[in-house]
Amino acid sequence: MCPAVLQKFKSKQLKPRHRSGCPVSVSLEIFGDRWSLLIVRDLMIRGYRTFKEFAESGEDVATNILADRLEKLEFTGIITTEVDEADRRRVNYRLTQKGIDLAPVLLELLIWGARHENTEAPCAVIEKMPQNREALLDEVRRRWRERDSRPLQIDGRWVWP
Repeated sequence: MCPAVLQKFKSKQLKPRHRSGCPVSVSLEIFGDRWSLLIVRDLMIRGYRTFKEFAESGEDVATNILADRLEKLEFTGIITTEVDEADRRRVNYRLTQKGIDLAPVLLELLIWGARHENTEAPCAVIEKMPQNREALLDEVRRRWRERDSRPLQIDGRWVWP
């Protein structure tokens, strides 16, 4: 995070003030808006790592909102930035341990949404997910540990299992 942004977050005005001590409320304050969860999804499922990839994800997020959410996720320890080895001018985003720990939550949201709403998720894949929860979560965690950024989903098509 750049020093100016870090200073902004360190100021009294932006220190976290939680509405309550309820873990659900605190969690929603950190990542409860749709853009933050979609960024986490894109890192975890689609293998995205750059601002450009997030901006072109098809979700039509405004670039100023995207930049704000990336800063917020970094500040709260959900993601981290790393300088791209191939192009030192570019920054790659990566989930932290705290961020990868959201994998079960994201999987349950995916299953719930596909089960109860009309989505573009292929029925055959979604039907298998509840039975394959642990294997899918293990694969997400393995890819994170090994820095394997190959996507689990490409253009809406699951490439796992």
